[in-house]
Amino acid sequence: MEKCDIGLVGLAVMGENLVLNMVNHGFRVAIYNRTVSKVDEFVGRLTEVKPIVGTHSISEFCQSLTQPRKIMLMVKAGQAVDDFIDLLIPHLSSGDVIIDGGNSFFMDTIRRNQYLEAKNFLFIGTGVSGGEEGALKGPSIMPGGSEKGWHLVRPIFQKIAAKVKDGTPCCDYVGRDGAGHYVKMIHNGIEYGDMQLICEAYHLMASALKMSPLQMHKVFSDWNKGALNSYLIEITADILKKKDPETGKWMVDVILDRAGQKGTGIWTSQNALQLGVPAATIVAAVFARSLSALKQDRVQASSILKAKVGSFSGDKKSFLKAIHDALYVSKICSYAQGFALIKAAAKEFKWNLNFGQIALMWRGGCIIRAQFLERIKEAFDRNPNLNNLLLDPFFNDIVNQSQANWRKVIGMAVKVGIPTPAFSTALAYFDSYRCERLPANLLQAQRDYFGAHTYERIDKPAGQFFHTEWLKI
Repeated sequence: MEKCDIGLVGLAVMGENLVLNMVNHGFRVAIYNRTVSKVDEFVGRLTEVKPIVGTHSISEFCQSLTQPRKIMLMVKAGQAVDDFIDLLIPHLSSGDVIIDGGNSFFMDTIRRNQYLEAKNFLFIGTGVSGGEEGALKGPSIMPGGSEKGWHLVRPIFQKIAAKVKDGTPCCDYVGRDGAGHYVKMIHNGIEYGDMQLICEAYHLMASALKMSPLQMHKVFSDWNKGALNSYLIEITADILKKKDPETGKWMVDVILDRAGQKGTGIWTSQNALQLGVPAATIVAAVFARSLSALKQDRVQASSILKAKVGSFSGDKKSFLKAIHDALYVSKICSYAQGFALIKAAAKEFKWNLNFGQIALMWRGGCIIRAQFLERIKEAFDRNPNLNNLLLDPFFNDIVNQSQANWRKVIGMAVKVGIPTPAFSTALAYFDSYRCERLPANLLQAQRDYFGAHTYERIDKPAGQFFHTEWLKI
């Protein structure tokens, strides 16, 4: 029997669609699933003969692959990945490659790299973004780990990945050990921020401007033709024109306002705290989901906690333009925070990362794909050592032009009592970052007062620390 180019374990929707993507690009794929009946079910659903080999044991699966073997795991992050690695090892040869394509925590990926390298196997932790459609038609793929392993899987990954206009694949080697999964984690954190910012724009339109879903559909459709062009703006426009076939109401109005999350946004927030990198907009988006989950509490609080708020006043068209600008600059701040995290992690874990290339990998296929990611690549092309996107001339000009509208939107939101945690923290981030002197001098005095933690002085060399006996007269 002809051997397969690559094997895939895990036939949930993402796994199945990746298999179809691979065979549609000319590769022969072996498949395996812990619940073996799913292998036969998947093959049985195919409407035409495809170069897919269904296997019913790990041994049969590994024997069906050309050497060095290339095996992609699309299983639930966590213990399942470790379990499958250990099941595979007895059937592998030196130099075979295991690829973890799930949303694994990057520190687990670092550990797995070390574990498999010690056994003379190659390991790649790769982020895959784009959802079900992206997996089938072309995802963004962010591989990290063994560089030798990357060269073995590169022909497959770059062929199945999404492509930008000039044909460049949205897939390239990110960096060693956990770099690929780290970049995917930050992608997801930025995704949290993007989604929350869009939801706050929607909330302002619906509650302050009293716009119907169809009116909002028109606005988001128009926005998707300009600087805000992105997959998330596009699907928001689609969502807002959909009616519920059961009730005839707008679909968005019959969906319960209680959001779920799978953990990558929390990981991003925790990592920001560990690295000491301010990522308030991303964290605010995570907390917004947590607060939405308190639905019963919020229903009760709505009848008890009353606020003295006003109503919207002003020109509606002008305010819509202000919301557009606030969304755009808040988005810039969110991405600035995400790239600052990647930069700090590169230093912490000694990864040699190409920030412009990362932006390009997100340009197609993934959930946060957006027109302005090309501008981010251009910013890092201009200055590979750029400390913050806000300092790039292009983004700095946008913020300067839109700043008045940004403040106007947040001011109106406060006036009418509509929560805008992501808009507001983005502005606070901007104002803090541009502030030459923050009140941390008082904070240091407080710390020294109660805990003798010491402080530095503005009139002494940096790195010299002092303590004051605060209670001495």
